[in-house]
Amino acid sequence: MDLRRVDLNLLVAFDMLMTERSVTRAAQRLSIGQSAMSSTLGRLRKLFGDPIMTRDGRTLVATPLAESLAEPVRELLTDIENVLALRHEFDPATAEHTFSIIANDYLTMTFLQPLIARLSIEAPGIRLRIYPTGDDFADQLRRHRVDLLLMPQEAFEEHTEFHHRTLFHDRFVVAVDKDHPEVGDEITLEQFTSLPYLAASSGHLRSLSEMQLDFLGVPRNTEITAGFGMAPFLLRGTRLITLVHERLARSIRAAAEIRLLEPPIPRLQPITEIMAWTNRTDAVPGHRWFRQTLIDLADEYNDTPAR
Repeated sequence: MDLRRVDLNLLVAFDMLMTERSVTRAAQRLSIGQSAMSSTLGRLRKLFGDPIMTRDGRTLVATPLAESLAEPVRELLTDIENVLALRHEFDPATAEHTFSIIANDYLTMTFLQPLIARLSIEAPGIRLRIYPTGDDFADQLRRHRVDLLLMPQEAFEEHTEFHHRTLFHDRFVVAVDKDHPEVGDEITLEQFTSLPYLAASSGHLRSLSEMQLDFLGVPRNTEITAGFGMAPFLLRGTRLITLVHERLARSIRAAAEIRLLEPPIPRLQPITEIMAWTNRTDAVPGHRWFRQTLIDLADEYNDTPAR
């Protein structure tokens, strides 16, 4: 095939169709009309001599040929993007760019908030889109719908499929109301297993603290389940206890009116927060700068213990 007669933009459209599996969403991502996207699909069908997408009820299903082409086309586009990006310097002081991140409330409040404050001064043209952690977080990154994924390594079994870097570690502490009537400066294992317990969750996902307690066989008198970002604020005026990330707990303990105690569970392990990204952005100067900014921030974070 003579490449001079091929519109290589069709490969961009093909990649977006395979990512979104929807003509409408692909058109939105490419900032074109739906009719134009439908016309582009027709051109792709002619180019490859294949339907590419077929309708099954209300959904579009990729053909076997399209599935076999998806990864090679993505790698080709990544190589082209990287070649073009390497020709341009990135100046954060003047750059205009939006980075998309998946991160939970804990990371947003304790780690990304200082980043936001720093960017407003050092890189005012840099914008962030922070999305909550859903059940499909790995697929969101794999399909390039976000640039970075920040989350505990222990909850991300597929992290080895991506580029990744450790940011920092954090541990769990017990939180109680500051005037808890039954808990003093320490909490015993008997109290931990018998007092009303507030179980933390992350959306539809169980928290690492709850999974660890189950693994260690530690019983709880669970009365309430809530998101771990709001859990500490629900303890006020109650006999409830909960496990919470230490850095989050220490940053909000005055506002939440809570006390923090050592867990009476010696084998409770800390968490390892990592960031993960794909090959598509690995060598792009702007993305490299952004990741290094997060690494530098994590180094400062590690130099300032939560205690």
